Amino acid sequence: MIKMKEITKFYSTGFVKTFVLRNINLNVEEGEFLTIMGPSGAGKSTLLHILGMLDSPSSGDYFFYDKPAHRLSERQLSDLHKNHIGFVFQSYHLIDDLTVYENLETPLLYKKVKGSERKGKIAEMLDRFNMVAKKKLFPNQLSGGQQQKVAVARAIIINPKLILADEPTGNLNTKEGTEVMDLLKELNESGTTIIQVTHSEKNASYGARIINLVDGWIVDK
Repeated sequence: MIKMKEITKFYSTGFVKTFVLRNINLNVEEGEFLTIMGPSGAGKSTLLHILGMLDSPSSGDYFFYDKPAHRLSERQLSDLHKNHIGFVFQSYHLIDDLTVYENLETPLLYKKVKGSERKGKIAEMLDRFNMVAKKKLFPNQLSGGQQQKVAVARAIIINPKLILADEPTGNLNTKEGTEVMDLLKELNESGTTIIQVTHSEKNASYGARIINLVDGWIVDK
């Protein structure tokens, strides 16, 4: 599904290069649950953003289903985002002035899903995540756990092949965090590929494989 070859990321300031990722070689099979761990500043979020094609490497090759992501046009990348990739962030990234229902509807509008089908998909998500009674509320009227559930629901409503989760339980209490991780595990068991960044050993235990980043390098644990 994913093949990264010699991915490097750096930022230039004058004549100085600051390296964030160095010579990353990584393969991810369809249906995997992969965890990326490492200390702060190790390059975890940058790697996740490159995997999600929200950022570009400075050098190296990235293939997504054998397509060279590093050479795709903006339109082709946008199509991949709309159809194949769901994102779950620590800070939720919900749209504050939209209701729960409207937040869930947004990715379907981008995909130009017809009205009746949109209603069916949203109803299914609201029911699955026990949020039917909250559908007219705005994000600031929800608890952190409820907001993250909406974020997960929004990520999966397009039936993505890949979900990228950046510290998905970082702002949640233990109970809420467990609920979100259980949801991700359930999605993985139904065939969705999950790649998460976390500092939590407990969250890492939900996955089958861990890679460790230190100073931008993948290292053996």
